[in-house]
Amino acid sequence: MAEGEKTRVRERPPLAENPYEMNMRRRRERAERNRTGPVLIKGSDREVFVARQGRLMFYLNPYAYNDTPLQQWQVFKHEIRTRSGKHRHQGGVIIYVLDGKGYSIVDGERVDWKKGDLVLLPMKPEGVEHQHFNSQPGTPAFWVAFYSIPIIEHIAAEMEQVEDSPEFKG
Repeated sequence: MAEGEKTRVRERPPLAENPYEMNMRRRRERAERNRTGPVLIKGSDREVFVARQGRLMFYLNPYAYNDTPLQQWQVFKHEIRTRSGKHRHQGGVIIYVLDGKGYSIVDGERVDWKKGDLVLLPMKPEGVEHQHFNSQPGTPAFWVAFYSIPIIEHIAAEMEQVEDSPEFKG
């Protein structure tokens, strides 16, 4: 081979799709979504719906909105007109009260809250039974709940609906 001659290297063919490569691709996609996903989630772009727990609107929910960053979080607003449904799970939820006044029954104990308060549901392996009530009928109470999906998965949290919200018509 002559001294100045170069060998041309062909481009590498795409890698075959297998569980490892799928994992690597999803990691890249998640990192890109976290870098470039929306900075603002407008409430007007989200659906308000009535479920067994009550009137809800999810801002972040990887099962419903997979185009947002922070797929490891569920963040939802809850409007409480009279009372929510009652349910039990292992806890670990942060609730910030946006407006109104009410109380929660947490494992049989009443906890009063009002606008600006932060409610922290304890983490218990056997679960925390809770229900939320509005103290001012005719004026809805609003709060936003935050929970970390990795924590919920780590503790193998289960959720059991004990009683439906009176708004839910199933």
